[in-house]
Amino acid sequence: MRRILAILLENEPGSLSRIVGLFSQRAFNIESLTVAPTDEPSLSRITIATTGDDKVLEQIVKQVNKLVDVIKITDLTERPHVERELLLIKVLAMTDKSRTEVKRVTDIFRGAIIDIGKQVYTVQLTGDSDKLNAFIKTLGNETEIIEVVRSGCVGIARGEKALRV
Repeated sequence: MRRILAILLENEPGSLSRIVGLFSQRAFNIESLTVAPTDEPSLSRITIATTGDDKVLEQIVKQVNKLVDVIKITDLTERPHVERELLLIKVLAMTDKSRTEVKRVTDIFRGAIIDIGKQVYTVQLTGDSDKLNAFIKTLGNETEIIEVVRSGCVGIARGEKALRV
């Protein structure tokens, strides 16, 4: 089962490595990991997307909660939430036809061309992973993909509740 965990923790050196270490010790795969300071500079928020056995994940959540630096951990998949990912993709657009197709597909997916070279377009797109995968597949049918970079999943619970101290 796919899970998205949001972790609020003190912004201290080594905090991230201790959390990742717990996943590693249990041979649990992290699909994506994002981390950044919050509106409070002394705190960071980590979003981890992972899949696996519910029992093992439950143990990891309990152990993460025991770490000194961790203030709060929330499983976003257990409640209504919004999740997004950022995609930057570089494509070869050598002909007028391929440039037109890149523009058309980008517009359909509500993306933006953020850099144009002589033969290379760089496109930015945000959305859930299904949308990004569909965009890559569609664009790959129309032109040659040079490079793909994805940010990994970030998520936030819907409603008024917040992951706060």
